[in-house]
Amino acid sequence: MARALIVALVLLCAACGIVRPPSMDTRGADSFEDDVRAARELSEEFWKQQFQQLGRDYQPVRDFIPYSGESGPSCGGEPSVPNNAFYCPAGHFIAYDQSWMRMLWEKMGDGSVYVIIPHEFGHAVQAQLQTSFALNVQLELQADCYAGATLSALVSAQALTPEEGDENELFISLAAAGDPTDDWLNPSAHGTAEQRQASFVKGYRGGVGAC
Repeated sequence: MARALIVALVLLCAACGIVRPPSMDTRGADSFEDDVRAARELSEEFWKQQFQQLGRDYQPVRDFIPYSGESGPSCGGEPSVPNNAFYCPAGHFIAYDQSWMRMLWEKMGDGSVYVIIPHEFGHAVQAQLQTSFALNVQLELQADCYAGATLSALVSAQALTPEEGDENELFISLAAAGDPTDDWLNPSAHGTAEQRQASFVKGYRGGVGAC
């Protein structure tokens, strides 16, 4: 997607953010907490089934930790930071700044939750599969691809029902998390908005095998 279109979508979202679209969760999730819970449970169920198909046992994350600001758990001696969500391989847990994620949920819709949480579960899967790449950005883009594959499978299974505007929410969320420049050698690089969107779409269209 062109950057100009991304900017237009962000402005459009900001303009209509007073009324949030209904949740995609077919079980009737209508609150931030409901969507976070659904995103976690559905993502883990999806990966449990994927591992079973490979004849392997999926190990659920040991904890799923909300925090605020700088109060989050440390990971391998490194402190958590505000406005973030992360998977910690040392403790096999996922943590997220709940104030930050709630703000995204309120301004962008529940699509942000159904991108961020499946992305972090993608990292948990990488750890279990002992996936390694030469560059961090490759891990991040694969996690985006896994998130797309997860969401596609959940929609196909009718566990989630896309609403009008959900596609824009997903692309806006990915754009907001993209790097400003294409610096693949940066050890903290996640990929540009366009790269992250393309990886997500690859997983959505092609499934886990495309990742």
